[in-house]
Amino acid sequence: MLDAILKDCSLPDGRTGIDIGIADGRIAAVQPQLQAQAARVVDAAGQLVSPPFVDAHFHMDSTLSYGLPRVNGSGTLLEGISLWGELKPLLSQEALVERALTYCDWAVAKGLLAIRSHVDVCDPRLLAVEALLHVRERVRPYLDLQLVAFPQDGVLRTPDALANLKRALDMGVDVVGGIPHFERTMQDGAESVRILCELAAQRGLRVDMHCDESDDPLSRHIETLAFHTQRLGLQGRVAGSHLTSMHSMDNYYVSKLLPLIHEAGVAAIANPLINITLQGRHDTYPKRRGMTRVPELLEAGVPVAFGHDCVMDPWYSLGSADMLEVAHMGLHVAQMTGQTAMRACFTAVTDTPARILGLVDLGIAPGKRADLVLLQARDPVEAIRLRATRLLVMRAGKVIATKPPATTSLFVQGRPGVVTFQLPPLATAS
Repeated sequence: MLDAILKDCSLPDGRTGIDIGIADGRIAAVQPQLQAQAARVVDAAGQLVSPPFVDAHFHMDSTLSYGLPRVNGSGTLLEGISLWGELKPLLSQEALVERALTYCDWAVAKGLLAIRSHVDVCDPRLLAVEALLHVRERVRPYLDLQLVAFPQDGVLRTPDALANLKRALDMGVDVVGGIPHFERTMQDGAESVRILCELAAQRGLRVDMHCDESDDPLSRHIETLAFHTQRLGLQGRVAGSHLTSMHSMDNYYVSKLLPLIHEAGVAAIANPLINITLQGRHDTYPKRRGMTRVPELLEAGVPVAFGHDCVMDPWYSLGSADMLEVAHMGLHVAQMTGQTAMRACFTAVTDTPARILGLVDLGIAPGKRADLVLLQARDPVEAIRLRATRLLVMRAGKVIATKPPATTSLFVQGRPGVVTFQLPPLATAS
């Protein structure tokens, strides 16, 4: 006797007519026409069942703070950083917790059940660290929250930042972060990468660095990050986030860089919504897009995830915790409109970020935790196109969110009815 069966599911890998059996919070079977009894049966009716969405790059300490203490008038990265500096002294732990919990509610409603959040450690009070550690425990039953010790103002540039970062790790923060391109010199940036990678190796932790978030083609700290990853045996545990300078580098250098990243086992995390918004601000025309070279990284065998980065904060006034919106923007910015490429954009907000975060329990296979999302779409491409309604969200086999199907009632003369915006089945050659 199973706890639940999701019948007639379509899966992201293209399989259709699949039943998913669930018992004791885990997936017990994934097969066509599962012959078993269950306490609950959900008819997916051929619609897409996906692993949960995973956000590999976010800033939960600043989320939902838009307008505090003022609005980013220019909308630029540097004004956002300055504005965050103004806001930090005004933060309270209660407000940080409340905003983060509200965002986690938004996330669950969108099927987003795992988030890696960078948390600023340059404030010696470590107020945001304490707040998000509290939030991590509060949401643990329904959402995996992984925290990165992030020296927003530079680990060498800011007095006591390295000591604060170590304190944050001692308090239980999961990942070592950095921002080498924001140090005072290229040499300091390279030195910060060495120090932080060695710290991670000593403590057995993962690394996720804001790396080369710049239009400067000479910002090449990803090369240093790949070198120290390989030197210290950190392969598979390191990610470079943003990497936007790669968009401005010459092709010859990139042809050397891509194999280095791949050989070092470093993953890349692009943030399409924010990269396309903040980069290229010094350009007139032609204007650079700024997002890193996603198709080329994938072709080189580098794992690439997409992150949301910001939602209603000093850097970005929009957002709703919808990773399909992120995938939709990534698809367009990277011109990934081939069938395989579009599916890769869906993977960039599900399976790939789960691997980067080390969340081995996620996925649709027997033995995995039954974290599942039923979408009002029949395949990953349609899910991205429609930013599909999350009809049902499961955590460990329990339903934690539902939403009715999206429909529109028409009262058009001669054509009344209900519109669902799904395509009819593709015609097949006879």
